[in-house]
Amino acid sequence: MKIAHIVCTYPPYYAGMGNVVFQTASELTKLGHEVEVLTPDYYPAEEIKSRTERPAEVHEEKIQEKIDYATRLKPALRYGNAAYIPQIQNELDRFDLVHLHYPFFGVANLVRKWKKRNSRKPLVITYHMDTRAPGWKGLFFKYYAKFWMPKILRSADKLIASSFDYLETSDAGFLYKENPDKWTELPFGVDLEKFKPREKPEELLKHHQLSSDLPIVLFVGGMDAAHYFKGAPVLLSALRFLKDNNTPIQCVFVGEGELREDFEAQAKFSGLDKFARFVGKITDEELPYYYNLADLFVLPSINQGEAFGMVLLEAMASGVPVVATDLPGVRTVAQDAGMIVKPNDPGELAAAISGFFSDKDAASDWQARARQVAEEKYDWGMIVSRLSDVYEGLVRKSLV
Repeated sequence: MKIAHIVCTYPPYYAGMGNVVFQTASELTKLGHEVEVLTPDYYPAEEIKSRTERPAEVHEEKIQEKIDYATRLKPALRYGNAAYIPQIQNELDRFDLVHLHYPFFGVANLVRKWKKRNSRKPLVITYHMDTRAPGWKGLFFKYYAKFWMPKILRSADKLIASSFDYLETSDAGFLYKENPDKWTELPFGVDLEKFKPREKPEELLKHHQLSSDLPIVLFVGGMDAAHYFKGAPVLLSALRFLKDNNTPIQCVFVGEGELREDFEAQAKFSGLDKFARFVGKITDEELPYYYNLADLFVLPSINQGEAFGMVLLEAMASGVPVVATDLPGVRTVAQDAGMIVKPNDPGELAAAISGFFSDKDAASDWQARARQVAEEKYDWGMIVSRLSDVYEGLVRKSLV
């Protein structure tokens, strides 16, 4: 089949949705499908911002080199990860099946309109997450979720959620109750060859001046406003609790964005200079080795802007146990290979981290368990094979 995937972000921009689509496209291609990812063109200036520099002056505004499977379309309008790309409707006529990854403000409704004119072409929509934000943006998200989101999702022939646990409590929960047979639960996966247990990389320990005598916790996530829900400040507060109680833990923060300066300032104010390392943006090739640095991975997300947690799978595949917050969807992944704590509770997070490192025998068991769960439940090849079956069923039905 010739399949289009539509997504608002895509590598080299580091975000969960784009990485899901990249891996899905790769595995579908292995099964013989022809896959094309339609996404907005990418300017580095829009990914990494500074409060003291104008991005247009410090970055060359040039589209990145093409990444496999991607066709980058120039938006007529763009704001953050939202984009209005009217020409996308003409692009979609070329495909046997279209798969939209929601949310994608500015494009999702264009796909709905295309579907109305092409009722026999199958449309699949993956509902990745609710949208949350403070202030006027949050009000806009509420309006969109109430008025436009139901129209868009109802236009699909098949709807996919990474977990029904998340879906049932999400903004789309009422649509699941309305027509449960239209939904399929299909988790995201992980590349088990790329992310796997290895010895701690000595060169990274030396490069970041990390002590081999102290445990290392890892955080991986965007540090821009769009990813405010990742909860880095909560983890920093937990690290301060541990330091103040004479149980210091080293923590490596991987990620970039305009909020990084605030996080570094919080670390310095909390006296964590010796224990917190902000390494910024790293390459896709380097990322697996940062997981191998860690003894424990922490995802301290604060609300349902976090719906699954791809980074949890990457950690687990690397043999690294996890601590995550008790959020729908996220807890479904984390509970099999780690601990669950209350959202936005630095004290409970600190206690969980301390408890993990106080029992070395249990920590060793969790390491083996983490890799086992990744192999049994989250292998990308197995998951995308199930997705291919969904596609083939829809295409056969459309030809009847």
